[in-house]
Order: sequence, then C-alpha cells, then structure tokens
Amino acid sequence: MIPTAFDYIRASSLAQAIELLRDNPGGAKLLAGGHTLLPALKLRLASPELLIDIRGITEIKGIEIGETHVKIGGLTTHAELFASEPLNQIFPVFREAASVLADPQVRNRGTIGGSLANADPAADWPAVVLALRAEIEIAGAAGRRTLPAEDFFVDIFTTALEPDEVLAAIRIPRPTRGTRYTYRKIRHPASGFAVVGVAVGVQMQGGTVDDVSIGITGAANHAFVGKAASDFLIGKALSQDNIGEAAMMVSEITECLSDRYAPAEYRADLIRIELGRALLALSS
Repeated sequence: MIPTAFDYIRASSLAQAIELLRDNPGGAKLLAGGHTLLPALKLRLASPELLIDIRGITEIKGIEIGETHVKIGGLTTHAELFASEPLNQIFPVFREAASVLADPQVRNRGTIGGSLANADPAADWPAVVLALRAEIEIAGAAGRRTLPAEDFFVDIFTTALEPDEVLAAIRIPRPTRGTRYTYRKIRHPASGFAVVGVAVGVQMQGGTVDDVSIGITGAANHAFVGKAASDFLIGKALSQDNIGEAAMMVSEITECLSDRYAPAEYRADLIRIELGRALLALSS
C-alpha cells in the first residue's frame, strides 16, 4: 500500500527534533532505523502529519566508556553494539544479544533507542537493559530526566516517553567484579522476534548468590523484571533445585500473551525452561 501524505524534515540537532515534536503534538513521528515505522506507514497503521528524521543527529550516537557507567547513545545501531570491543569487554551480553537479533540488514540500520522506544513486547533489548539495571536518559522540551529501565516500559508499544521527548541514551552502571550476564531466546521462525527471551546477570560470593538480575521479554505485554526469582535466589547456591524453583516462580506469576503460534501456557513453560537454562549456564 501507499502511505498517506506527510511532511518530512531531517532534524540537524536534538534540540530541533524536540522543538518539532513540541510544535506538532500527536501529529509527528520520529524516524531512526524505521523498521517498524515504515511498514506501519505503508499499511496505514500510522498516519503522522510530520515525519522527523533523526538519523543524522550525532549527539545521541556512540558508546562512551566511563569509570562508573557506560553510556550508549539512542541512535547507536545494533551492529555497532555487536562490533564494539570496549563495550563487549565489559558487557559481552551485548554481542550475545545482537548476534540473535533479526538479520544483518536490520542490525546495520536499526538502533537500540528505536527498539526501546518502540516497546515491542517481543523485542530483545528491553530484557537486556532490565538485566543490566540500566537507566534511560530522556531529552524533552522541559530538559533531561532519567528513569530506571524498569519504569520505562509501561504496556504494549507504550513507554514513559512524553509526546515531546526523545530517548537520548542508555546509562549502565559498570558491573562489580565477578558479575556475569547471558541472554537466551526462543526465536519466532518467521519474524525472528522473541517468543520468550531471558537476560540474566549473576554475581556469586563464596558459592552463593550475592546479586541477581533478570529481564524477560516476549512473554507479556511488555518486558519485565523477574523480581520473585531474584529475591528467592539471594544468599542461596545455584543448585538445580533452587534454579528450578526460581524459574517456576516467574512462570507461574506471569500473565502471558497468547497467539496462534504460542499460547499462554506454552510461553509460561518457556519462561521456566529458558530462565532455568540461563541460570544454570551462569552457575559454573
């Protein structure tokens, strides 16, 4: 199909993009990688009056490695996250997740900020940023603010972003020594999205869990943290019994999505299996 008519402006700065959003409340869309927006335009599922192309805004691109935090610009592509040696020396989970994300064409054009702001319930990065306990840096007409990733995802395709705000960056605290992360997903055979995806971080101290963080995508209306399992595992060994009980907790309390490919019961079982496998992989 052919999209409805719209105006197009290529923003040269973040300030200009925010100003355009403020002046066109409800009638403007941001274009970054475009992998969700462009098909939606063609199918007329989205009909914005103005398309604001932000791909050339250099101030929200790139990866900064700091002493206490890693900062990733919202327009950093999936391929750049995969290729960055400094980033993956600290967080190998970025390469692990990017390697199973979509295909090379999408990885070279799509951006982490676009993925997070789109809040597709089956996207990969939301689970990863939740497990990394990242903060989302948001720029808008009222200035800048940060939110814990846990508070950023509100519902299906819905985030805490206001109409005049842009996801500027992701800030991740550097991990303490010995913390390890992994990401696993069951991939939909047609779309490549996560039927269920699980990101886990574990820090061990003397054979017991000192800290654990869990992010889950694909299963519910939006990505969420596996707090019940995290609370249960603190101070315990990662034995098969403890892992099994923790994974079962999350699967039982999750209100799962259901479709023709994966009914809710199947997704709940995948949570149990994949969370168990991820924890087991980090136990050795």
